[in-house]
Amino acid sequence: MPGRASGSGKPLFAAAAVGSVLTAVCYSLYRRKRAAVRALQETVRFPLGPELRRILLDVPGKCLPYAVIEGVVNPVKETLNSQFVDGCKGVIQRLVLQEHKMVWNRTTHIWNDCEKIIHQRTNTVPFDLVPPDCKPSISVRVMKPLEASELNLETVYEKFHPAVQTFTNIIGHYISGERPKGIKETEEMLRDKDIITGVGELVLDNNFIKLQPPKQGLQYYLSRLDFESLIRKQESKVKLWKILTVVFGITTCVTFYFIMRRQYKRYKMEQEQTQLQREMLAMKKQRLQELELTEDEVSQNACAICLSRERACVFLECGHVCSCADCSEALPIPKKCPICRNVISRIVPLYNS
Repeated sequence: MPGRASGSGKPLFAAAAVGSVLTAVCYSLYRRKRAAVRALQETVRFPLGPELRRILLDVPGKCLPYAVIEGVVNPVKETLNSQFVDGCKGVIQRLVLQEHKMVWNRTTHIWNDCEKIIHQRTNTVPFDLVPPDCKPSISVRVMKPLEASELNLETVYEKFHPAVQTFTNIIGHYISGERPKGIKETEEMLRDKDIITGVGELVLDNNFIKLQPPKQGLQYYLSRLDFESLIRKQESKVKLWKILTVVFGITTCVTFYFIMRRQYKRYKMEQEQTQLQREMLAMKKQRLQELELTEDEVSQNACAICLSRERACVFLECGHVCSCADCSEALPIPKKCPICRNVISRIVPLYNS
């Protein structure tokens, strides 16, 4: 019983352990995202104009640890030309080759879609953020753009090249358990003259204003969304992680409740079994004591002839009480006392009161 109960409880313990880990991970990400959103909400937005240089000259170290600016992408020198779209130019280019195939699941016995990036290349050129009027009065050089979050590049080209299927290939696919669907070719770009929002550290260095990844664990953002939309998007992510934390937390608590309930039932059952065993042992001891007393009584008053029945008659004239009624009748004639061997003249019944 105990071994079977512990074996059946292993899945619950495993589920509780996994739920606890997932809850801890989701809560950690939720706290991190919430801290990032609060820092983003408290960040000051600075206009991209001549006054930005004066502000940086007045602050300590000519540095704003966390600031928001919005501007138009302007390449410093040459731009990147799209490989597939004529006249499309940008400052960040990402080329991706992605394989699509069907994989046979031997457990569920169904074909599952599977995607795998087989090649990816990202090209960048230095670029600045300038005011929307594109006047060269002031510019902010963007440093390490690939380290920024929310850098959602625009898809300028996408084409799917289906795999050629022959009868021999189909047979080989069913044997290997993999069936290619084709290859998708994608080109993404951050275009020239796109308006983006940058959140990071602003530094005035050698008469150049730079936007770079912030220190103190703050998040670096470059996004084609405006600042308000960027905050709403991050808030939605915080809500998602909060919901996941609550869901996994409730699931873990329910699992622990069932584990504790099962353990309590098992404990009560063991207590009842122990109590029952104690009662049975006490009854057994009492029964043995009663049997011992009965055996002692029977042995003291047992018939001297059959040794099983109680003595029930008196032999006269010797007066010995040593036989039961059946054995006294079975004595051979002339009947003699089995104790003293005197002839029995009369047998008188013995009455115990």
